Amino acid sequence: MSTQNALVIIDFQNDFVTGSLGFPKAKTLDDVICKLAKSAIDNSDDIIFTKDTHFDNYLATKEGINLPVPHCINGTLGHEIYGNTAKFLPLATECFTKETFGSIPLAKFIRDSGYENVTLVGLVSNICVLTNAILIQSYCPNTNIIVDSSATSCFDENSNTNALDVLKGLFITVI
Repeated sequence: MSTQNALVIIDFQNDFVTGSLGFPKAKTLDDVICKLAKSAIDNSDDIIFTKDTHFDNYLATKEGINLPVPHCINGTLGHEIYGNTAKFLPLATECFTKETFGSIPLAKFIRDSGYENVTLVGLVSNICVLTNAILIQSYCPNTNIIVDSSATSCFDENSNTNALDVLKGLFITVI
């Protein structure tokens, strides 16, 4: 590992921004995430992506039954990273595809890499950002985990605020 810091960009995919689960505020995050990614590169920090990944059987899965909106189907435009943020994907240290909200392989990778500081951004704050922050904290109890509130959101501002409050209550730094 070349750095002590990592920027983790969670599920910033077309379907969460302009697609089937998109919402207006999500578009505004592209510039913010790009600035953070550029800063990470300038500081020789690692960038890690996750991609929510589903298949044609999505509606038959537990998630699909509870959220019957097909999204991030592997091989579709909706599955791809959104906007200018996509330009940073080739520069990423890792990209984890995941079929669930949280990624245990991501948490293990962060643990094994020995990062001191991990900043999470992306979508959506009350589901995948929250879940991955908790998993990383569980696998890396001494890592400083930060969620940048200017670079995450969800479709409902109350849910976003509640998610950030839960993270603070778990001693995850919210800036």
